[in-house]
Order: sequence, then structure tokens, then C-alpha cells
Amino acid sequence: MSGKTLQIAEMIDMLPEKEQELACEMVKRIVLAWDPDFTKVTEAEAKQLDEAEKSGYIDDGEIDWDNLEKYA
Repeated sequence: MSGKTLQIAEMIDMLPEKEQELACEMVKRIVLAWDPDFTKVTEAEAKQLDEAEKSGYIDDGEIDWDNLEKYA
């Protein structure tokens, strides 16, 4: 968790429950405005995806599920 995220969480935690709910709804609206389809990735997610692809990751669509013995 980044320092900014921790700071925001600490500030929201100071609020009464009703205001916490309002803050949560505001954050949801901000995120949806930024990425309405939840398709964008953060820098950290992009790094994880890149590392996974370079690590020998195989997409399940590329696997011949009827002939798994050829992967052994």
C-alpha cells in the first residue's frame, strides 16, 4: 500500500461511520469515472503482468487440454 493510500485510509478512519460511507461512495465514483469498465491496470499490476508473461506463463487458450501429456 502506498503512503498516499495509507494516509487516505487513516483520514477516512477518523470520520464517523456515516461520513465513512459517504467517503467510500465518493471513492467509488472517482474510480468508476477513471475506469468505468475496470480494464485499466495500475503500474504495479502492469509490472506483475509483465513478470508473469516473462516467467513462462502460458495462456489457457494455448493449452491442448486433450493432449496434456505433451507438456510433461
